[in-house]
Amino acid sequence: MALRILVVDDHALFRDGMVSLLKAAGLQVIGEANNGQEAVSEAQRLKPDVILMDIDMPVMNGIEATRQITGTLPGIKVVMLTISQEDQKLVEALRAGAAGYLLKSLNSDEFIKLLQGVERGEPPMSGSVTARLINYVAQQSSFNDPVDENLTDREVELLGFLGQGLPNKSIAARLGVSENTVKYHIKNILQKLNYNNRAEAAAYAVRHNLTPRS
Repeated sequence: MALRILVVDDHALFRDGMVSLLKAAGLQVIGEANNGQEAVSEAQRLKPDVILMDIDMPVMNGIEATRQITGTLPGIKVVMLTISQEDQKLVEALRAGAAGYLLKSLNSDEFIKLLQGVERGEPPMSGSVTARLINYVAQQSSFNDPVDENLTDREVELLGFLGQGLPNKSIAARLGVSENTVKYHIKNILQKLNYNNRAEAAAYAVRHNLTPRS
């Protein structure tokens, strides 16, 4: 079943182009909104699978809208879609509950590929953005404490691969397990570390020097 998508952006021309691109790729656009306040309302009404959310909008910005939506409708994945490459905004969006962060400068093929990965549990975020995020968050503090003792050896090993920014498929191949098993472990890791997303877990791996040497 195709992803059901809500497109949120205050520029009508951009929304029209995005809707056309998504439909051409076989994805289902079920609604549009031109600011964060409308996004919250439409999310409650339509309950889409994914929301493509601009950050800088009038009335209510995308980060606040994301915070409200993920707080009441956690099953919806919000993907930030923006021209901004500011690390601070990226971190704020993810802390608000965003599942990913895609730049408007991406070419259409890469954009669709990353978005379709949502159905497989992959974070909709390009490798360059993932690397920037991990480095930014990891540099905010340095941990001298030991790795959380509640983590199993397998979870610690998996954390290392998250720290490399690897997708679930690659992690599964390296560990010799299924992608569903990887998803299960990641869910447990996030619960144990009290994190909202895998990017925070990846930064944890970097801070604790868990990433493989090769």
